[in-house]
Amino acid sequence: MEESSVLHNIRILDFTWVLAGPYATRIMADFGAEVIKIQPLVPEEEDTFSRGYYNTWNRNKLGVTLNLSKPQGVALAKKLVAISDAVVENFTPRVMANWGLDYDSLKKVKPDLIMLSMSTMGGSGPWRHYAGFGPTVQAFSGITYLTSYPSKPPLGLGSSYADHIAGLLACLALLGALEYRQRTGEGQYIDVSQVEAMSSLLGDAILDYTVNGKEAEPVGNSSAEAAPHGVYRCRGDDRWCAIAVFTDGEWQGFKLALGNPPWAEGRRFASLAARLKNSEQLNRLVEGGTKEHTAEEAMALLQERGVAAGVVQDASDLAQDPQLKQRGFFIELDHPELGKTISDAVPIKLSDTPARYTRAAPVLGQDNDYIYGELLGMSEDELAELRQQGII
Repeated sequence: MEESSVLHNIRILDFTWVLAGPYATRIMADFGAEVIKIQPLVPEEEDTFSRGYYNTWNRNKLGVTLNLSKPQGVALAKKLVAISDAVVENFTPRVMANWGLDYDSLKKVKPDLIMLSMSTMGGSGPWRHYAGFGPTVQAFSGITYLTSYPSKPPLGLGSSYADHIAGLLACLALLGALEYRQRTGEGQYIDVSQVEAMSSLLGDAILDYTVNGKEAEPVGNSSAEAAPHGVYRCRGDDRWCAIAVFTDGEWQGFKLALGNPPWAEGRRFASLAARLKNSEQLNRLVEGGTKEHTAEEAMALLQERGVAAGVVQDASDLAQDPQLKQRGFFIELDHPELGKTISDAVPIKLSDTPARYTRAAPVLGQDNDYIYGELLGMSEDELAELRQQGII
């Protein structure tokens, strides 16, 4: 990696999978770290390496195959640890220990090693062996309950938001540990609980309960500070526009955008307090107006008059979004098997050392020769023997 990349002198051994872990290490790779992704000899699904999901979260990384079910594979993993700055994994706590690759074992190989584990519940406590993924984490944290409708079964979020939160927090923790080692020469072990990471976003609800004894409850799309406030159906198949009116001035702009409908006049909607009190009736009337427009038309009409409004975008909308395109949100990479692929850029902007996108996600064992041959100094005969034994 070029020296102008801020992390060009950092090497990370990546044992992560799915999303939370790969996202953390992808950020590091985007800013120049040499991330070596450990790949199983046989992917979980036959075409894993051709899937958009895998390729999205593993760009800029190197890929090596390694069979950790055999002692020779574990020994080879320790050789890789010896030349790495950090190890990142997001298994349940027992997995790395069962391989003999827990922190106590690895720091004997490299005393100043930084190791970061990011399991569902963290590495201690009675629930430490619970497995989970984004929706599980969101349920345990309480956000699934809070992002639902009152008196209805929990709906929760439409995506694995918790994976992104845990990945960002893990990346930040890893950067802090690297800075600490730079000052002190000491490594450390970082134990990230993904549930605790997600729960940290509910500070106001936790504080309100701690101080006032008030339990937070789901409110659907409503708000105590705005009305109308919600997502409203528009013309077309499953098309919606999000609208929020906070002030009386915005209410006047809202009425103007909808052509000053007669129902908007009178005392029942004259103030925020009145609109909040009559919010159910207000929402029905608003949707009667928005259904006459496309979501894009409704957004433009409202924004022109100072009202917060936005199209509820699906994947196709996002791919065509002119704002995202202009800001460089999308990047193109050449994949060795898939050809030209499109991915999201990292949203972190550094002026002097920007992120670089030099390669697509690795296919199976793509960098075995470089990592085992060049970095570890193994001969072609040794590599051939490892292949014959089913180690790589």
